Amino acid sequence: MRLPTFARRDALKLIAAAGVSWPALAQAQQPPAGQPQAASPQPQARFGFEEVERRARDLAALPYEAPRPDLPQSLTAMNFDQYRDLRFRPERSLLQQGGGAFRMQMFHLGFIYRTPVVVNVIRDGISTPVPYAAALFDYGRNRFERPLPIDLGFAGFRIHHPLNDPRIHDELISFLGASYFRFLGRGQKYGLSARGIAVNTAGPGQEEFPIFREFWVDTPPAEAQSCHIYALLDGESLTGAFRFTVFPAQETVLDIRCTLFPRRPIPKLGVAPLTSMFFYAENDRRSFDDFRPELHDSDGLLIHSDTGEWLWRPLRNPRQVEVSQFVDRQVRGFGLMQRDRTFEHYQDLDLNYELRPSYWVEPREGFSEGRVELVEIPTTDETNDNIVAYWVPNRPVEAGQTLTFSYRLVSTMNEARLHPGGFALNTFRTRPVALGSGEQAPPNAARFIVDFAGGDLEYHLSQPDAVQVVPSASNARITRTFLIPNPQTRGFRAGIDVVGDPGQTADLRAFLRTGNRALTETWTFPWKVD
Repeated sequence: MRLPTFARRDALKLIAAAGVSWPALAQAQQPPAGQPQAASPQPQARFGFEEVERRARDLAALPYEAPRPDLPQSLTAMNFDQYRDLRFRPERSLLQQGGGAFRMQMFHLGFIYRTPVVVNVIRDGISTPVPYAAALFDYGRNRFERPLPIDLGFAGFRIHHPLNDPRIHDELISFLGASYFRFLGRGQKYGLSARGIAVNTAGPGQEEFPIFREFWVDTPPAEAQSCHIYALLDGESLTGAFRFTVFPAQETVLDIRCTLFPRRPIPKLGVAPLTSMFFYAENDRRSFDDFRPELHDSDGLLIHSDTGEWLWRPLRNPRQVEVSQFVDRQVRGFGLMQRDRTFEHYQDLDLNYELRPSYWVEPREGFSEGRVELVEIPTTDETNDNIVAYWVPNRPVEAGQTLTFSYRLVSTMNEARLHPGGFALNTFRTRPVALGSGEQAPPNAARFIVDFAGGDLEYHLSQPDAVQVVPSASNARITRTFLIPNPQTRGFRAGIDVVGDPGQTADLRAFLRTGNRALTETWTFPWKVD
């Protein structure tokens, strides 16, 4: 896909606009005195989400045309360090003409980012494309034998805002690659990502990665506390119109609305997809040659079901692709969470895994009967995003439909505010100790130890006998349970011994209660019996 060709003088005018006010730019474009004035054009309709919907609908009626980027080899042959040396010049940031706190910078094409996207800026309701110019970037140590094409385009963009310090514009949200985006709250470091849509992830059929082929960023007024971003999605099986409204804060909120137009039937549509990395942790230890005790961007999937139950599923790095489904009539929320916030559990001074955010999805429209699906993919290092979670509708997706979804996405490090109950903090697996008769536990037995903390659990430490562990298992037999106070977590440690048939997968569940009142979320874990 090639971007529209711009005349060099037009490009220079728009690039200059990054450092001057829009009124000054308009004045500079007036014809000299004495020359006839052009007739006043008819007022244009204000650009908005309806226009992006119209374009997506029209595009869906056409055959899909895969992008065919034609980049110079000097860009495609780059390694990661060379690409990282391509930096947008902060003084050229866009959006500052409105006098507000938001700034926009572009990502250069190169390395693995080879598909150009069109980026437009909306000012006073009028959309204007941002053309590429070499003056926008500092190329560092990179040297090119020939000048790069003037219609090269961009790989994506990012929005900055005084997120952590009123004097500094920190990166707030970025769009780079396919339909991926990431955003941050105060004090957070990038970890997991979100996507516009997931198509046939983990089958059936071939997985597709639709792309955001064009963006429109609305210039916020001076007093604005939010920023509007529109995006046009295109893929082999569908097109879509997206509206993102980002509210920077301690917990940054992203309100998302999308209208999808399928070109053909889609076996599995993943709505509000989240993508993360899980290498190893206390519940999934293997022999890796690394000094760090744990490595993950997220350590569990949290689900708030239509019945009000909270479900916690620790993540794993499986030996083969595993797909877990959580059927619900109308899910209230789900997210990939980084629950472990202790630096000593990671010991990484550079990557700060304990500061990676959790993303929480709050459905608003279009989420009726369906299921949350979790996909876990084997990985041999921490560079691969091997975890995906999304919501799948039960109703079939057919060509010619119009599907509308809206949801809120929250970037948080304060998971306790989501629900008041206790939560599963740690999950350990070990071998059961010898039984009371001296008989050794069979080889197809395991002990799971779960630390529950938070909620009212500390209140019940003075009377621990009033708290019970409630376990259940499918395809396995529970042989013993125990529950002891845990002063280190100001909660309780539950133990569950299970025996299963070799080769079977058992679904384990447990929660704590007092009387008829549940004190905690429900911990669940799939156990593959050895």
